[in-house]
Amino acid sequence: LREVCESVVPYLESRTIVVNTAKGLEGGSLKTMCCVAKECFPNNHVAVLTGPSHAEEVARKVPTTVVTASDDREVSYYIQNTLSNDTFRVYVNDDVMGCEIGGSLKNVIALAAGVCDGLGLGDNTKAALMTRGIREISRLGVAMGAKLETFGGLSGIGDLIVTCCSMHSRNRRAGILIGKGVTPEEAVRQVGTVEGYVCTKNAWELSKRMGIEMPITEQLAKVLFEGEPAANAIKNLMGRPSRNETESTFLS
Repeated sequence: LREVCESVVPYLESRTIVVNTAKGLEGGSLKTMCCVAKECFPNNHVAVLTGPSHAEEVARKVPTTVVTASDDREVSYYIQNTLSNDTFRVYVNDDVMGCEIGGSLKNVIALAAGVCDGLGLGDNTKAALMTRGIREISRLGVAMGAKLETFGGLSGIGDLIVTCCSMHSRNRRAGILIGKGVTPEEAVRQVGTVEGYVCTKNAWELSKRMGIEMPITEQLAKVLFEGEPAANAIKNLMGRPSRNETESTFLS
């Protein structure tokens, strides 16, 4: 993204609003995509557009809702009014960081959900994975300054649901292959762009940098990059010390 933005700088007017739809964390800096765009376009308004929206369905005019966020609410309203139509509904949120973290890390959980599907595990497992997944996404997001309630919205649980449950999801499809025994590298090669693959590594690094516990992300990273068998990762998660679900340390 940084390379693309830098190539655009000479052609961009200062009055142009930059709307980012990329999801992920930059390698090395571990910055979100809007942070990267703001560094490249310091004189422009930068916003994010994200949410549960498979392109295949948007193109067929299947009713879809997404969310936009910017540091300037008037910019968000302008994007909302410009892009909304009868089948594409845009909500406004003021939490740029929350929207970006939710949109990026749901790819990690979706990749893990695909692994569970490939292993032949059931609905119980996926429900647990998604619920605990949004919890650890929220935990990291709040530590980075995001609002907790954002993760209960379209860029959080909404995007997580659609990416974990649909075969449109490349992350889920790659995970299914890995769960069936295909190597992570080969699974990515077969599926193509798998955003959650690199994001898992970056998110795990960010969690360690921030001192935030993210067990699902950690176990998936070990499967993808350290050769840990997927079945062992599930066993490791199930064998963790017992916890209180509300986790007061998370709220603080």
